[in-house]
Amino acid sequence: MPSKINVLQVIPKLGYGGAEIGCFDLAHYLNENGCRSFVATSGGALTKYINNKKVKLIRLPVHSKNPILILINAIILTFIILFFNINIVHARSRAPAWSCLIATKITRRKFVTTFHGTYNFKSKIKKFYNSVMLRSNLTIAGSNFIFSHINNNYPDYLNDDKKFLVIFRGINTEYYNSEKIKTSDKDKLIKKWNLDKFQRKIILMPGRLTEWKGQEMFIESLNLLKKNEPHKQFMAIILGSEQGRDIYKKKLTRLVEQYRLNKEIIFVDNFEIMPIAYEISDIVVSASIEPEAFGRVAIEAQSMGKPIIASNIGGSRETIKDETTGFLFNAGDIKSLSEKLSHIFDLDRNTLKLMGNAGRENVIKKFNVEKMCFSTYSEYKKLLN
Repeated sequence: MPSKINVLQVIPKLGYGGAEIGCFDLAHYLNENGCRSFVATSGGALTKYINNKKVKLIRLPVHSKNPILILINAIILTFIILFFNINIVHARSRAPAWSCLIATKITRRKFVTTFHGTYNFKSKIKKFYNSVMLRSNLTIAGSNFIFSHINNNYPDYLNDDKKFLVIFRGINTEYYNSEKIKTSDKDKLIKKWNLDKFQRKIILMPGRLTEWKGQEMFIESLNLLKKNEPHKQFMAIILGSEQGRDIYKKKLTRLVEQYRLNKEIIFVDNFEIMPIAYEISDIVVSASIEPEAFGRVAIEAQSMGKPIIASNIGGSRETIKDETTGFLFNAGDIKSLSEKLSHIFDLDRNTLKLMGNAGRENVIKKFNVEKMCFSTYSEYKKLLN
């Protein structure tokens, strides 16, 4: 094994998604543990927070799926690998993974991928495109759900020569810690969003606005709750950017108007300091109608000591202990979600406190960022031995 490991992570954009934050956290961890750390990306909001003394940021159009650009990126990455003497290249998405595959074949360096989602695999072309994530020396699945998905749908690409394992994603539990939130910051946000917190339960639903995230079903369930139990008053925050899906956003706003929920539901496009948003909330909801590969919202909510309600599919079944750290409802079932919301309204403060404590303990034990980074770094070292 070389005396110093040089790791290049390649990711389309460094935004606020789970894969991006995981890349960001690992990049700094590697430097703090004696490695040289590099990140190649096309840009993104998180780039401004990278500590340039610890991580070298390289800007490349690795977000593009254009075959010509993929090939050009491969050539540039080859020179980067040779110039900085990179030992390990870690790709976190399919388009850059093709560039990385070519570059690591040319330079004979170790290639690692993280399979972050289920991806669309209905056609043979799509399946072949996705298969690049399994052409590495080491493939990391972010959850047991993803591990099973790969085994069931890509058996032809798995063999004994390549390592395939699960490393759960992790979050910074000190950042997502209710004890670190200032009362003044909470009050500012409550005022900014014009929330009537003292009269109603605050329900937070974070996530980009897209149909499979289940915002439409969430609105339907709130309408049912208001209709059946009008005494259970709430304010709901749908927090997430439309990312070009303005038709879907308009559909949601029309639904809110149709059900006359304008005083109960607000839309917030973006908010960077998520721990404060969680802290002012009483309940957090993740209502995805398709399986989440991992479900970062559920982990963040538990770390903040908040009860989480999530669909009983995908990664949520691994990250949430049903009726102990949160509640699982039948995916796509409006009545089931409405009933879970109603149930939390009925819980006393002590029960909610115990649930919150159990949730935070669950995350610290299984899903903390230190554990994720340590496990990944350990696998890097094994590859080079």
